[in-house]
Amino acid sequence: MSISAKLQGYLDEHKVRYHVLKHHETYTAKEIAEALHVPGKELAKVVMVRTNGKFIMAVLPSNHMIHLKTLAQAAGVEHATLAEESEFAGLFPDCEVGAMPPFGNLYNVPVYVDQSLTEDEEIVFEAGTHREAIKMAYRDFQRLVQPEVVNFGRRA
Repeated sequence: MSISAKLQGYLDEHKVRYHVLKHHETYTAKEIAEALHVPGKELAKVVMVRTNGKFIMAVLPSNHMIHLKTLAQAAGVEHATLAEESEFAGLFPDCEVGAMPPFGNLYNVPVYVDQSLTEDEEIVFEAGTHREAIKMAYRDFQRLVQPEVVNFGRRA
């Protein structure tokens, strides 16, 4: 499987400059950062969160942990819990399980980005497979996704 067709089409349609980064098969954010020689601060990981029976996508640096209470407050819900991969796998049909890109807008999933990611000029993220990532300007990501920016990440 190559990068998400939906993502590639969207980026190309909007004439966004991006680079596909190939790497050996990895399954954790730490492994991806190491394989690509990217600081954990610049690698954006996606954490799926369940709130009131719906899902939201939390995007934060790979070297951060999510603070669920803060995210729940920002989302205007009482409770938020980490979702299991088996619960949301069907939401991203053109992606390998757990390798979805932070473009929830393409899958009708609200996106929340940790404020610390906005400080970098570029971000790197999984592109729908466990063997490829994309590097692009944060400003382009912001323009295309229009995520809610909240300070919900805590350095691990």
